[in-house]
Amino acid sequence: MHIKTQQLELEVGKDQFTIWFEETKWCSSFHYFILADETQIHFEEAKQITQTPYQSGVGSGICTRYEEFENADVSFETIIWVEESTQNIYFEWIPLKEETAVSKVYFPAFMEFDERKEDHYSLINYHQGLLIPNTWETPLQKLPFDGMLNSCAAYMPWFAQVKDKIGYIAIHLSPSDGGYMIDHPQNGPYTHLGMYHLARFEHMEYRRVVRFTFIKEADPTKLCKVYRQYAKEIGLLTTLKEKAARNPLVDKLIGAAFVHKGIKTHICEDSEFYDAENPEKNDTLIPFSIREQEIHNYYKKGINKLYLHLDGWAQPGYDNQHPDYLPACIEAGGWEGLKALSDTIKNCHYMLGLHDQYRDYYFSAETFDKNFALTHQDGSIFEMSRWAGGHQSYLCASQASYYVKRNFKEILRHGIHLEASYLDVFTCNEADQCYHPWHKMDRAECLRYRNACFDYLHSINILPSSEEASDFAMRSLVFCHYAPYQFMMSAPDAPRLGIPIPLFNLVYHDCLIIPWYMDEPEGKEDYMLYALLNGGAAYLDKDGAYPNIDGAFFDESYQQALDHKIARYRVVSTLQEKVAKEEMVRHEFIDRCWHKQRSYFANGIVVEVDLKENHYHIIYPK
Repeated sequence: MHIKTQQLELEVGKDQFTIWFEETKWCSSFHYFILADETQIHFEEAKQITQTPYQSGVGSGICTRYEEFENADVSFETIIWVEESTQNIYFEWIPLKEETAVSKVYFPAFMEFDERKEDHYSLINYHQGLLIPNTWETPLQKLPFDGMLNSCAAYMPWFAQVKDKIGYIAIHLSPSDGGYMIDHPQNGPYTHLGMYHLARFEHMEYRRVVRFTFIKEADPTKLCKVYRQYAKEIGLLTTLKEKAARNPLVDKLIGAAFVHKGIKTHICEDSEFYDAENPEKNDTLIPFSIREQEIHNYYKKGINKLYLHLDGWAQPGYDNQHPDYLPACIEAGGWEGLKALSDTIKNCHYMLGLHDQYRDYYFSAETFDKNFALTHQDGSIFEMSRWAGGHQSYLCASQASYYVKRNFKEILRHGIHLEASYLDVFTCNEADQCYHPWHKMDRAECLRYRNACFDYLHSINILPSSEEASDFAMRSLVFCHYAPYQFMMSAPDAPRLGIPIPLFNLVYHDCLIIPWYMDEPEGKEDYMLYALLNGGAAYLDKDGAYPNIDGAFFDESYQQALDHKIARYRVVSTLQEKVAKEEMVRHEFIDRCWHKQRSYFANGIVVEVDLKENHYHIIYPK
């Protein structure tokens, strides 16, 4: 069936579609399908397929009903329709009958995007953002967390493609139960992107919607601004100006030097990181008094603003026995030592934040009870022994805020002066489902429970942060540990999966404080240029908790003199003070080699960088 509107033409078949926009043709390139009992069932396998016109007061389209499948007792409808006022196209999948359990629905399908052209490119929100030309040499087929939205695989629930200056952005409107898939082989010549929908407790249960918006003269900035407007419409976009009005400590954090240090490490024998050949390496201890001396030293160096992120501050050691993490590490000085450190930080007008964790649930925790662990449908619980604390499960997010309140009340009772803090992994790991009857939880509820932990910190005048940046937390989150480009999370010489591009910041720059690594590897890109390009904060010093993962690679730059590090930090912080609350209104590549880039901020400041020559230029309005 075929319809025509002001700007679009749409043709819908049994399980494929074609769209014409500005004389550019877009076709789906594979058949829709569902997964039922691990069996792949294509829509066209339905014995009865009925198509009818769809009309409402706001648009028109085509409704297709699929019934009587041989291998699954399911029926459903799709509605593909065009909104008259916006010319947005909506792809809706609507369950009607689900006697057979359905785990995933792949709808809509990949677009044909198969021409070997460099100016045909795809945009995905993998960490900060990735631009993949069709000719890109490095393959990309596997995503972390299987491409689930609200994870580091997708800070925002959309992707986009551009060809011949015509582009589209596909936005998943039910992201808590969604994901995306990508197929880009070595050297292309194609990139295939598609959305999928996940079951809620083994059934789809509710209508799933993906929205396509087509634009002419498309570029990454224009596509990001389409999503920024959508984020405004649904209330996600909450600026730092709004957050500062709620809590003036936001202004204290803007321009601060980020310092990441640890106190105690204890790696258990069943941890993947345990070093049996060198057991002395499994335990480290730095007294609170040493960190206090470092704070005094930073102050003497003339640093006016500083935020200390403190790992391993409690008795069990870093990544051990959560959520029963207290008391403060006795060997390092106990509560008295931590209070002395926090008092010094307060007297220097600096800020302290404590690393804490409310997802990893360790069997060694004093109150561990599998009844409160994330529970699978068969009653089993997740188990692994990767991190320092060894044998663990996951805590059901429905329980997290109770432990946050319990622990922070105890911390504050000991007079620890906290103005910010850190709740690990909530914004980089995928949303969870839990089947335990005491606290059954779907993914959307999981994200609400995580946000509740951030909101509790706000309620006691503590700025909340988490590991990365995620769309769902933008109302509450003030800052994060990082929101890096994907290559920053890999070994320095690993091939890049695409061209780094600040998609997240083009949408949310004025909503979140993002600190950037300041590595200065010899003969390679100076990471400070990325901090400047993004108008972000700067890490002055960073001790990684684990070697060779999460971007914590040994580099001689960390052995440079502190004075040199401070001078570099000042360059970044001076800019950040001026642009932190400003929208990044545009980003562009100046040359075809992608090395020269330029970002524009709403107050007229422009930053140019040359990543090949390691030069930068900041242009201030007259």
